[in-house]
Amino acid sequence: MAKVLPFNGIRPSRESAATIAALPYDVYNRNEAEAVVAKNPDSFLAIDRAETNFDSSVGTYDEVVYEKAHDLLWQWVDEGRFIRDDRKCYYLYELTMNGRAQTGIVACASIDDYENGIIKKHENTRAEKEADRIHHVDSCNAQTGPIFLAYKARREIDEIVDRIKTSTEPEYDFVSDDGIGHRVYVIDSDEDVSALENIFATMDSIYIADGHHRAASAVKVGQKRRQEHPGFTGDEEFNYFLSVLFPDNQLMIMDYNRVVRDLNGLTPEEFVEAISDKMDIIEIGSPEGEPIAPTKKGQVSMVINGTWYLLEFREQDKSSDPVEGLDVSILQNVILNPILGIADPKTDDRIDFVGGIRGLGELERICELDCKVAFAMYPTSISELFAVADAGRLMPPKSTWFEPKLRSGLFIHEI
Repeated sequence: MAKVLPFNGIRPSRESAATIAALPYDVYNRNEAEAVVAKNPDSFLAIDRAETNFDSSVGTYDEVVYEKAHDLLWQWVDEGRFIRDDRKCYYLYELTMNGRAQTGIVACASIDDYENGIIKKHENTRAEKEADRIHHVDSCNAQTGPIFLAYKARREIDEIVDRIKTSTEPEYDFVSDDGIGHRVYVIDSDEDVSALENIFATMDSIYIADGHHRAASAVKVGQKRRQEHPGFTGDEEFNYFLSVLFPDNQLMIMDYNRVVRDLNGLTPEEFVEAISDKMDIIEIGSPEGEPIAPTKKGQVSMVINGTWYLLEFREQDKSSDPVEGLDVSILQNVILNPILGIADPKTDDRIDFVGGIRGLGELERICELDCKVAFAMYPTSISELFAVADAGRLMPPKSTWFEPKLRSGLFIHEI
């Protein structure tokens, strides 16, 4: 059963929370991160991406970068920008986007649950991407970016969450520059803390929604600390990693779209003809018309030469297999590989991926800039994600895009 525990959070003072909170480190390249920190030196990105404190002569992964991250974090704590709760708490973290709210429980999940499959994965991780966060967590002696976890909704948890939100004032309540609302509540009563811990202990499955590399990195630091402390009991903080756990019925997955740089030697006309042999063309827009979006599973829209097409997979290409039945898998098997020659989308530099948050107009823009065709997907569902993870399988790369993104710097777990 799952072990999801309260912890002594290190978190911003009320007056500094809005300026400290930052988008995750991996949504920016170095230039973008530098621009954010230059505009707001108090952004937690100055710690999460500490290379922003140096000029370009210092590499992103130089040892001094991690030393700077450590020094800045604990300097800010010493200066009073952060406070440390003197008792173990859970926290509620509510995010509101376009009028839709989702509320998660901030807690620490067990590295043993990660290793024994109670915390389930649906993506592979790459060692080179893990290495940076392993170094960052180990150097800072703290986890600074929470892992986005999901669980199958439970009425008992909903009742606790609703009661706290209606009966107490939020510790933080602000709207970030991107229009996302953030509210945080502290759960520190013995009764509520005990109830939540006991409810989570009845769960046999929790799912990583977003943050596979951060989770793997936190677990590997925990394993390293265990080797360094052979007498560990399992209760030490390094046995747990910072997480926010959301009920599945509140989550929104957006489309994760595909753009391809060439047509594998075909003309646009030949490519559309090849497509029509593989998929049903349901609708063709005018070159000056609005983008066409898929409206249900099994549909894909495509833009080529400024014209949008609505396409539908044929029955013989669908599958009840949890992976092969995903729309992203069918597109790969029916179009991307046999027609465009993209055998491995993880390594082929002819294909790129665009999160649905950027809109269909971004696909048109990219096609005008340096790509020949784009495919807009119908979003993968949370039930499909759970089915893949429950089967012990992995999704194709870039199958899910979660919004809104959790902010870093609002919760820190010292290990």
